[in-house]
Amino acid sequence: MALKKILSVTLAFALVFSAQSVLSGYKPIEELTGTASFYSKNLEGSKTATGEVFSNTNYTAASNFFKLNTWVKVTNLKNLKTVIVRINDRMHPKMAKKGRVIDLSRSAAVDIAMLHHGLAKVKLEVVDDPLDNNEID
Repeated sequence: MALKKILSVTLAFALVFSAQSVLSGYKPIEELTGTASFYSKNLEGSKTATGEVFSNTNYTAASNFFKLNTWVKVTNLKNLKTVIVRINDRMHPKMAKKGRVIDLSRSAAVDIAMLHHGLAKVKLEVVDDPLDNNEID
């Protein structure tokens, strides 16, 4: 029981330190590995953290590790299939305890062939906005 308390306190300290690091100007996460899940069908039409209406046909995702509106390349480490999504929502804080790093729309989950399994080990990488056509040549 004492070990459980020590681990809980250590985890809480790590989460607080991590949040303070981000807020104090440390470099944001650019790459992350963990477990991906996907949205339930019953969340269709719900409001996201950005105020948008969620649609499982869009290439969006929820994550607590990236700023909202960040574009992220998601690679399924089992089959190396990739998809690019925009972070437009936040996951429930309990998901981090389960090792979840991203919750994908169903369209994105289909593209990396994880729909059947429900969860997938993934690598996340921040990328430039793929819709930005204002690059200077």
